[in-house]
Amino acid sequence: MSIVGAVLVAPVLILLIRWFYLYYGFEKYIKNIPGPTPLPIIGNLHQFGAIADELTEFLGCRKKYGDVFKVRFSLDVPNIFISNRKVTEGILKSNNVLDKSTDYNFFHNWLGAGLLTSTDEKWKMHRKMLTPAFHFKILEGFVDTFNKFGDILLKRLGEEVGRPSVDIYPHIDIIVHLRHNLRAQEDSNSEYVNYVKEILRIVYDRTSMITKAFDLTYLFTSDFSLERKVLRVLHNFTNGVIASRKKELAQNGADSSESDTETEIKKRLSFLDTMLQYKEEGGIISDESIREEVDTFMFEGHDTTASAISFTLFCLANNPHVQETVIQELKSIFGDHKADASSHDLNEMKYLEMVIKESLRLYPPVPLIGRHILKDTEIDGYSFPKGVDVTIFVHALHKDPTVFPNPEKFDPERFSFENQNKGYAYIPFSAGPRNCIGQKFAMLEMKSVISKILRNFELLPSIPEHNPKLTGAIILKSQNGLCVRLKKRKC
Repeated sequence: MSIVGAVLVAPVLILLIRWFYLYYGFEKYIKNIPGPTPLPIIGNLHQFGAIADELTEFLGCRKKYGDVFKVRFSLDVPNIFISNRKVTEGILKSNNVLDKSTDYNFFHNWLGAGLLTSTDEKWKMHRKMLTPAFHFKILEGFVDTFNKFGDILLKRLGEEVGRPSVDIYPHIDIIVHLRHNLRAQEDSNSEYVNYVKEILRIVYDRTSMITKAFDLTYLFTSDFSLERKVLRVLHNFTNGVIASRKKELAQNGADSSESDTETEIKKRLSFLDTMLQYKEEGGIISDESIREEVDTFMFEGHDTTASAISFTLFCLANNPHVQETVIQELKSIFGDHKADASSHDLNEMKYLEMVIKESLRLYPPVPLIGRHILKDTEIDGYSFPKGVDVTIFVHALHKDPTVFPNPEKFDPERFSFENQNKGYAYIPFSAGPRNCIGQKFAMLEMKSVISKILRNFELLPSIPEHNPKLTGAIILKSQNGLCVRLKKRKC
């Protein structure tokens, strides 16, 4: 064999050796878990490599193989998909399954070791440090911000009144407010917002395309240089936000008077302020770690919230009796007044919260939650060996007919006071120790924005009728938009 031939053959042999090692090394432990037959090297990528079809393929596997099935993505560890509520509970509660799955590694260039991606002690330390920033007293301080964003949104939506079909998703472009306004809603071409979308595409491609999954081959793709450009913009923006806030806090500290009460000071503390104060008081946290957490929070508070609000509005447009019940609740709170909602008002929106929860059941913003098994684990008769990935298939879990009869029906009464406890069959914000730290913040924001829209517009089905085509590329979205009609509400 020539030298050139050897050079060409060697990489293929290495790939085959790795494939057989991973396949047979794990198969003896998970052979009783069903799943589609993988091909050498590429595994099941030929079935799940297309964004448009991935969620449909996973649902097909769920129907064919049951609520626990295995999939192999190229030269990676096996991935076990779970939509069984008992196994889900065991996974999310277990201390052996706290780390995120290997797919999350592709977020590291952008988010570093923030709460979404960090492991072990760093995650525990940062979670403990940041939890006070989401105390209800501090969250109340964001209500004015929600109202300001809502007013910008009303102006945009007002321009769409009378049109037979309006895609509402592009208008619901909300970024977490850290005392800095991205103006994403005023500028649909915001460089930051567009680059967030670009980095999400890159991350998804790296999880689903064999040519981009490996660092060596990824170097020769156009996305490699594009990612570096995108990350410069994203990180520079975040560093600017942090620097600006540091300066503002220093100025406020110099101007503060002793008449400020402890409660007033606490109410002004935001997510970013908490980290800056922690470092100022001698806490061990680097500037890089602060940036990673801000990047993480901006990402998780953007696409997930936009998805949740958009799908809820779509559900309301297509369920007029539910929308009317929400309107009656809002009238009981506000009467005929157009005043902005206070935190007390938002807490009184019990039925609207039921509506949002039902929308999150049908359309969970994060349809897949990945975890990595740290130690051999037994749960409800299933063996999960150390080293495998597991994926909680939230989108399928939420449609368990034994918990949610007639699961495709939109029915907010499922979440009435007497029906609230769904256990681990309902986890739109995940559950267990690594649940979403910002879920109360998100619910307040959603109630604020949705109630403001409903007090000003009637939502109607689009013409022609719109049927969303779902895609589960990291965040649940509709490939063909989420279309409704808008009619100015008279009172």
